Amino acid sequence: MAYGFSISLNAGFDEVIGRVTDALKTQGFGVLADIDVAGTLKAKIGVDKRPYRILGACNPQLANRALDADPDIGLLLPCNVVVRDDGDGKVTVGFMDPQAVLGLVERDGIGELAGEVRGRLEAVRDALAAG
Repeated sequence: MAYGFSISLNAGFDEVIGRVTDALKTQGFGVLADIDVAGTLKAKIGVDKRPYRILGACNPQLANRALDADPDIGLLLPCNVVVRDDGDGKVTVGFMDPQAVLGLVERDGIGELAGEVRGRLEAVRDALAAG
């Protein structure tokens, strides 16, 4: 996947949501948005889907640096983290690759910032893998 990276876990969906949220906090991220995609599809069009949530993660210090570099960069923020129930006892956590997304921005320092954000998200993934 050129625009993200992921990990698959053998755990319950709600447990994984909690673990992801906690691991994000350790890297300085808060969750600005929590979109219940499955719940929305059920409510709006009557379609049943396995649990699927999009967490909009933001590290305020890093976001501030990005906004200072380019005020329009907010179009590419926050960093999305997808948590989805695969239906086989596994839950996948997918992370937006900030280097792929922020590579669209041609401003000094953005590449370095994107690398720092990716490193923090990889640390979240690694913490999830470690249990």
